[in-house]
Amino acid sequence: MSSCPFHTAAPGQGKSGNESPATAPGERIVQEEHAHLDFDGRMSYGDYLQLDAILNAQKPLSPDHNEMLFIVQHQTSELWMKLMLHELHAAITSIAHDQLPDAFKKLARVSRIMEQLVHAWDVLATMTPPEYSAIRPYLAQSSGFQSWQYRCVEFAMGNKNAAMLQPHAHRPDLSAIVQAAYEAPSLYDECLRLLKRRGLDVPDSHTQRDWRQPYPASEAVENAWLVVYRNPQQHWDLYQLGEELTDLEDAFRLWRFRHVTTVERVIGFKRGTGGTGGVSYLRKMLDVVLFPEIWTLRTQL
Repeated sequence: MSSCPFHTAAPGQGKSGNESPATAPGERIVQEEHAHLDFDGRMSYGDYLQLDAILNAQKPLSPDHNEMLFIVQHQTSELWMKLMLHELHAAITSIAHDQLPDAFKKLARVSRIMEQLVHAWDVLATMTPPEYSAIRPYLAQSSGFQSWQYRCVEFAMGNKNAAMLQPHAHRPDLSAIVQAAYEAPSLYDECLRLLKRRGLDVPDSHTQRDWRQPYPASEAVENAWLVVYRNPQQHWDLYQLGEELTDLEDAFRLWRFRHVTTVERVIGFKRGTGGTGGVSYLRKMLDVVLFPEIWTLRTQL
């Protein structure tokens, strides 16, 4: 008899030499669970998720091994942004209809999505400068700067800039989506309209304004939020809304910061493929404050 601890009987033989082969533990569990194994004519996991289309959407243009990382990282980020927009739009609608518990759930989910996007930069940061240089010529002028979904996220969060409509003008279908996001009230706009409906002294200049314009910080708006923060028990749901906004912008800042540090690590201070200043442009974005009064009021408490 073999001394190997993994010795098994020959096929068709059990311990007595004539028993049927032992069923592997994994197979036995599947059989006991009555799992479906035959998918002829049935919808499978891959069918439901359209995996053939997704997993065949990676088309490297260079011969370099590392381009797959670059493509997958950006494609998965776009998928997370698709979900982010889905949740953001639903949260804005919920706030507009005074359905705050529903909005809180969705805003919390958006913050968690942003955490996933932050960690995505950790993976891309494993690409070294020589590895990126090998694929950069094949990118031509394509750049994340041109992501229409990212632009819709920025607009929904209140960072409105008419110049950012131009990169999408060549695609009328996408241009219409970005234009609609540009013209719609942002998340913060809807929050301030809610405060106004609740009787807080938010000026008309901030509830009936041109939504296409960048948001102007207001001492009056800060004072309205201070009423909420100084009386959290009386305005509990509005107080919680303020903290959801804080969580959201905190996560967004981390996303932007991780972006700029990854770009600097991989390309240094070269210009971006989309024509921006690269790191210099991204650093300017770190100074953008989306919900200014939510942050400045803390000094007064």
